[in-house]
Amino acid sequence: MKAIILAGGRGKRLRPITDYVPKPLVPIKNIPIIEWQLRYLKKYGINEVIICTGYKQEMIENYLDTKKIGIKINYSIEKTPLGTGGAIKKAAKMIKDKTFFVINGDTITNIDLKKLSKTDNAIAAVELRTKFGILETDEDKITKFKEKKEISDLWMNAGIYHLESKIIKDLPIKGDIEKTVFPDYANKGKLHLVKFKNVKWYSVDSFKDMEECSLEVEKIIK
Repeated sequence: MKAIILAGGRGKRLRPITDYVPKPLVPIKNIPIIEWQLRYLKKYGINEVIICTGYKQEMIENYLDTKKIGIKINYSIEKTPLGTGGAIKKAAKMIKDKTFFVINGDTITNIDLKKLSKTDNAIAAVELRTKFGILETDEDKITKFKEKKEISDLWMNAGIYHLESKIIKDLPIKGDIEKTVFPDYANKGKLHLVKFKNVKWYSVDSFKDMEECSLEVEKIIK
């Protein structure tokens, strides 16, 4: 199977690091995010990856050229930002398979891709977790304090998709899949959900995300 990694963003919230290196090369436990992702994809039998790049793409290529991860890597280079939908449409020209995976370039997780692969045109979903402490109260007294509680039955897009190749024709040349094709497919009953409970999932968007992910990443991706 093949996978597309959406890695063309500038990562502005991780400045000043991303003034010097592209976000996929931001290190988590001294290993760049993109390398962790490739290790993760290889673990689930992905033998070829297309990396959608734009900002400082030559640095990504130069780094991965020095690594022997055991997975074939191709690049889809965006001269101007195409959005997630446009990036997938451009990269998918290299894919002849019936289905393929897509993963956001800042996602670190242990979501089971074999489980996701059983459903076409599916979004991996994780339970929403609050970023704040939750207070249980009795009138004006706090009875219990819970830190970062998972909220039952509220599901969040984990940024990992298993898509049919037939979807490519519906993707915009420029624009986000989450704002174009996904709402349309959802209205038509053509978009599915695969729920993952009790998984590790990080979207590395801030320095706090980096810190929290670094404590878990070696357990997540072995």
